[in-house]
Amino acid sequence: MLKALCRTLCLTLPWMAQAQAASVVFLNPGYSDETFWVSYTQFMQSAARALGMPLTVKYSEREPTLALRQAREVFEGPQRPDYLVLVNEQYIAPEIIRLSRGSGVKLFLVNNGLTEDQTQMISSHPERYPPLLGTLTGNDEDAGYQTLTALIAQLPAKAREQGVELLAFSGLKNTPVSQQREQGMRRALAEHPEVALRQVVYGGWGKQRAYEQTQLLLERYPNTQLVWSANDEMAFGAMQAFTEHGHQPGKDVFFSAVNSSPAALQARVDGRLSVLVGGHFSLGGWAMVLLHDDALGLPINRDGQHDHQVPVLQLIDEQKARRWLKLEQQANYGVNFKQYSAEGKGADYRYPFLIGPVQY
Repeated sequence: MLKALCRTLCLTLPWMAQAQAASVVFLNPGYSDETFWVSYTQFMQSAARALGMPLTVKYSEREPTLALRQAREVFEGPQRPDYLVLVNEQYIAPEIIRLSRGSGVKLFLVNNGLTEDQTQMISSHPERYPPLLGTLTGNDEDAGYQTLTALIAQLPAKAREQGVELLAFSGLKNTPVSQQREQGMRRALAEHPEVALRQVVYGGWGKQRAYEQTQLLLERYPNTQLVWSANDEMAFGAMQAFTEHGHQPGKDVFFSAVNSSPAALQARVDGRLSVLVGGHFSLGGWAMVLLHDDALGLPINRDGQHDHQVPVLQLIDEQKARRWLKLEQQANYGVNFKQYSAEGKGADYRYPFLIGPVQY
């Protein structure tokens, strides 16, 4: 009788473990009504539903202290998730990693990875900081480079010969993504001595702040022809100020932005945004694919790497903008997330989204 019971349990327990889907909490650093982070969450939730994984999202409203409090609640709560997905916004990741020690929760970083100094500090103190499961970041330096390069190309050669004035809107000084996009912008600038960068300002990713900054900047630099922005909200704020001063976006002043929100895509279609790069909203969804496979016991570091820079950011022309606007209306954005999983595939399988940009 006892042997039969043990045999039954041995057969049943693995099935029960598989039936209990891995749970995930995402510490979203943005505002709960912030266009980018809301759309980011929606794509991530689509992936979670498709993969059968419970996902809880906690918005920190751009308050690091709130994010830390939320992290403590996750690690100390009675029902801890299997995974916590976080962003190194405002350099907050090391403290959350430290707080996770002994919790049994696996941590995965998206969008903003650790800085070199943070990586060195964590590796030097393994007794304080448990290892991360992995990191997915975008090609942000390349995005900054591409946007300014394409923006300069909007001007005719004659205009460039006469000299061009540029204003740049970066995000936050203490956010890796913002730094990397700005670095890419400066790399492109070094290749174009005919372009004079008048000023870089930090708009904090917000439309209203960029609008107010632009009103002052236009008094100093009324002949500005190019406006580079690290996201779409700041571009729209600057665009509003230029319009109020009698300028025509896409005609006598040219704007670039990073993001693929419906408003940004429509502005690209309309020509108000002359250059647009997007696709980084997908990183959370691809992270869910990896966590799904890890929960099944499948190796997710198939190339021997735990930290990946994923080429998700790509230039969006008018045609692609129209197509992406239609995808916004489709279930799961028209993406079959299960097809990207390693489940049921051979040992030589490699995740396509780690190798090259996924075409939508």
